[in-house]
Amino acid sequence: MFLRRFFFALLLAAFICIVWSGSVCLGQVKIAPIVVDVDAGHRTGPYEAVWSYFGADEPNYSYAANGRHLMGELSQLSTAPVYLRLHNLLTTGDGSSSLKWGSTNVYREDAQGKPIYDWTITDKIFDAMRDNRITPLVEVGFMPEALSVHPKPYRHTFPDGSVYTGWSYPPKDYEKWAALVTAWTRHLHERYGDAAVNTWLWEVWNEPDIEYWHGSPVEYDRLYDVTANAIKKVLPAAKVGGPEATGISAGKSEDFLRQFLEHCASGTNAATGGVGAPLAFISFHPKGSPKTVDGHVRMDIGHQLRAMELGMRVVASFPEWKKTPIILGESDPEGCAACKGAQNGYRNGPLYGVSVAEATALAGELAKRNGVNLQGAVTWAFEFENQPIFAGFRELATGGMSNGVDYLVDKPVLNVFRMMGMMGGDYVSVTSTGALPVEEVVKDSVRVAADVNAVATRSLHRVDILLWNYHDDDVAAEPAKVQLAVKNIPIRGVRVQRFLMDGQHSNAYAAWQKIGSPQQPTTEQFLELQRAGRLETVGPAAALATKNGRAMVDLTLERQAVMLVRLSW
Repeated sequence: MFLRRFFFALLLAAFICIVWSGSVCLGQVKIAPIVVDVDAGHRTGPYEAVWSYFGADEPNYSYAANGRHLMGELSQLSTAPVYLRLHNLLTTGDGSSSLKWGSTNVYREDAQGKPIYDWTITDKIFDAMRDNRITPLVEVGFMPEALSVHPKPYRHTFPDGSVYTGWSYPPKDYEKWAALVTAWTRHLHERYGDAAVNTWLWEVWNEPDIEYWHGSPVEYDRLYDVTANAIKKVLPAAKVGGPEATGISAGKSEDFLRQFLEHCASGTNAATGGVGAPLAFISFHPKGSPKTVDGHVRMDIGHQLRAMELGMRVVASFPEWKKTPIILGESDPEGCAACKGAQNGYRNGPLYGVSVAEATALAGELAKRNGVNLQGAVTWAFEFENQPIFAGFRELATGGMSNGVDYLVDKPVLNVFRMMGMMGGDYVSVTSTGALPVEEVVKDSVRVAADVNAVATRSLHRVDILLWNYHDDDVAAEPAKVQLAVKNIPIRGVRVQRFLMDGQHSNAYAAWQKIGSPQQPTTEQFLELQRAGRLETVGPAAALATKNGRAMVDLTLERQAVMLVRLSW
């Protein structure tokens, strides 16, 4: 009986093999390609550059040679405004920087306690942004030493000891604080003019639900009221928002955000005595939680997305604020840009870039699902001065010096922003047979099958499709075969171009490893790394025939890769 069943199974397998032309053949399975369908005629809404926001702890790097260079590159990403959010704009010090530290020395007091204002260093910061066409997201903080209720110790020594020193405390005199904010706002207005300053965003402090603020929630609400009122005395139309709470989770951070929104809606304003406070945007920080597992990095994008969604739900629960723009003030795979360690090694290579593509796209989906208005997602990454090349910091570019010249080398993640910046017009409908349901990614992250997904835009003479192959685990895997099908193209023939960031393309880190990972590259090596850090095309642009308004493109997409396919006519 057993032999009869065995031979019957063999005959059945052979029959299936013949019928399906080898798709299933005696235990060998030919995996069908992932099909990505794009309907270029079905517009679903305007393309918003929610990704065009960046930030850093160290404001003084902005006017260093490499900081200026990087800002110039950021301003070229897109025709949309590019925003920069910086900590420590009011921190006391001589302008020197170190990890998680910067200073401007805007405020001192004389022997009689009278204020002394000095805008020299903040002018350098804002001049550098102006010169490179960067729009400030002005973070009003932190507390000058002479105003802090607990000034000593003041400058921290990260990574040793606590970073939450005297700058993180409330003001000892709210009138002096308000006068400082008013004077600074007036100076910025006079220096940069209406046309510029009216495009800026303004906010109060950073992460006041944790040790960044050594005061109660009620004291933060007072600080917000006083600061917003001081800004608006000079700039009545200023867009002031907050509270830049930490990644929202059930408990303290959720409670903090709720009480702040309640205060802005119906609380007593500490500055005016009226009801509520101005709130032009609402901000909070969703972060992931990567770990090292079995010798490799395992991301946790689900952790980041759950924080996004809970924050969005909190906002949506307030009818007064449901349509208020949301800015994810620090939206990152984890919490510390200046920290190093094995679990942060992913920042040098393609995994960081593809995680940004995944998180940005799904943030948009979560906003739609919760009926809220997502305006921006700040990537907390810039560049670090006087640090080893490819040291593992979360940054957009790394650099060094050779023969007295500073060289900046773009990391792979920056090429993902370049691809997102090339898109424009309106979103169009996309489906992918390799996409995971957003509910599954939020709940379980991406731990079994990879998420092979895409978004697409349509402008007057082109369609741009951004595709990615993401998995939490940074391990080798078979590449995905993708069949891209685009319909409703209004012309017979198109031109196709492909841009790619993966393990070997648009990847200066891989190029650095190939030349032996030198800690002190020569001038020639720096130039080679800069070339490798640019966005690469895959093959030359080519003509592509269409049939009945449809175009087909076959692609191979490595694990941890992002590709932009452009069809133009």
